[in-house]
Amino acid sequence: MASAPKSKSDAPTNSVAALRGGKSASNTSNAAPKGTSKGSTWENIKAVLWTLAIFLFIRTFLFEAYRIPSGSMIPTLLVGDWLFVNKLAYGPHVPGTEINLPGYTDPKRGDVVVFKSPYQYDQPEDPHPTLVKRLVAIAGDTVYMRGALFHLNGTPQPQPDAMRENPRADGSFSVPLFAWQKQHEISGSRFGNPPAVPTLDDWGPLVIPAGYLFMLGDNRYDSKDGRYWGLVPRENVRGRPSFVYYSYNAQDSDRALPFLTDIRWGRIGTAIR
Repeated sequence: MASAPKSKSDAPTNSVAALRGGKSASNTSNAAPKGTSKGSTWENIKAVLWTLAIFLFIRTFLFEAYRIPSGSMIPTLLVGDWLFVNKLAYGPHVPGTEINLPGYTDPKRGDVVVFKSPYQYDQPEDPHPTLVKRLVAIAGDTVYMRGALFHLNGTPQPQPDAMRENPRADGSFSVPLFAWQKQHEISGSRFGNPPAVPTLDDWGPLVIPAGYLFMLGDNRYDSKDGRYWGLVPRENVRGRPSFVYYSYNAQDSDRALPFLTDIRWGRIGTAIR
């Protein structure tokens, strides 16, 4: 025998309750579980934190961007060059500490190096700037200049042809900043005696002590470098520039918005040597 059709009173209780609340049964069944919104927000926060942590790890221990603000390294580096600096090569520095982790190589003569400058008392607003120069002498080397020609352990070191194009200015001036040299000068050696008053183009001989490095700019005639602020402690080294990833004419451009309209396309990707 066929069963009698169900009356309205036989409808599921949950449907009746939903209708009384002004909602359909289908809407009730699709409602999001409690806590889903909070869980989604926390997942987004974790994703942002992980991204930030990875970025900080790469910036601290692997690579960091650096901008060239002056012409002291012309023609190797130009004002407006942006570099990727390999921090792992010489050993990354742990921020906020005096700790340097080991790298896979040591700075060598001829390397272009990024480092924290020794104290520069003539610029109290930024006494320890981050600089990029060329490493020209290491511990145990004897260095001096005569007539603007740099000598390493008694051997003249002429600048490469490209660097010789830098215009030479009068380097016969002396400034109080050169006074640091006195404590490292040697007399009576085969290299001759140091001048009574060191000048930009004539100074030394000096012996580089253990744990220190000596830096010069490639544009030696217009470079505030180790001759002014002295020797660089090895622990101040921050990395080795790898290549130019962006460059624009930031010095003498006559165009509006030169960072967009005066890009040096030919320098992008240039390896730094």
